[in-house]
Amino acid sequence: MTSGFIHAPVLLLETIQALQPRSGHRYVDATLGGGGHAERILELTTPDGLLLGIDADPQALQAATARLASFGRRFTPVHAHFDALARVASETGFERSHGVLFDLGVSSPQLDRAERGFSFSQEAPLDMRFDPTSGATAGELVNSLSQAELTRIFFEYGEERFARRIAERISRQRTQSPIRTTTQLAAIIAQAKPKSTRDRIHPATRVFQALRIAVNDELNRLQFALPQALDVLRLGGRLVVISFHSLEDRIVKQFLRREARGCICPPELPACICGRNPTVRILTSRPITASTAEIAANPRARSAKLRAAEVIAYQTMQQHPTSAQL
Repeated sequence: MTSGFIHAPVLLLETIQALQPRSGHRYVDATLGGGGHAERILELTTPDGLLLGIDADPQALQAATARLASFGRRFTPVHAHFDALARVASETGFERSHGVLFDLGVSSPQLDRAERGFSFSQEAPLDMRFDPTSGATAGELVNSLSQAELTRIFFEYGEERFARRIAERISRQRTQSPIRTTTQLAAIIAQAKPKSTRDRIHPATRVFQALRIAVNDELNRLQFALPQALDVLRLGGRLVVISFHSLEDRIVKQFLRREARGCICPPELPACICGRNPTVRILTSRPITASTAEIAANPRARSAKLRAAEVIAYQTMQQHPTSAQL
């Protein structure tokens, strides 16, 4: 069923203001989700604007395709991870698009469906894959990775200060029996944390977030996808990225600053010898965040940060491997 895949697009007005969609132009929504952003872009590019929608989640793609059916051939859906952007754009005729959008992270419908294994509030198999048809599940990682690697994942991706204690408890538990469900893992995490810890969030929140990032290789995919977006965009095209995690936002910020600076020579050199020119103009000096009204209506928007840039010089088209190919 896809009827339940209803997702309120975050920072919709701000996204549209940054993309400036127009009739006759081509756009790529690299993280289609429920299709909320895509729907508004298609509405504003009537009668002949085109949009390519990419998503790794077959359920999301099916739901968005149904939602956007009225736009006919103006909408092209493709099942893929967003780090396949350059390949998919080339195969579908979106090589020189006017805008590329990334809306990162997990969506509310994915969290709300217990069987997907993203949430610790309902018992379900430990899955957490955006694409349930491929890749290792969270359960497989929890039961197979070394204690040291689990510690690294929890600390780096979840910023969990008790990462080592939690990984140690997991390692001890799985020697007795495999950890199979979300609630089982959440209980182990809660037991590993000191009782005096006063978090405003559930004890398992950071670990579940870290596992989701690891399962879907989200940070590596983002690092591979951002340069591809510049290759896909034409001169004057806009790149818009909405992130929900400090690590994602840091990757986006550093990438845009590097592309806006151009020169990558060591600062001690008296003159530039790399010959690298700026490729983008940053449109957001600071990340755009949700209004109080939007957060009240959609609490998920609370952590959203939008950054945008405009392409001012062409990139040399390259063959981009996906993170899975390396």
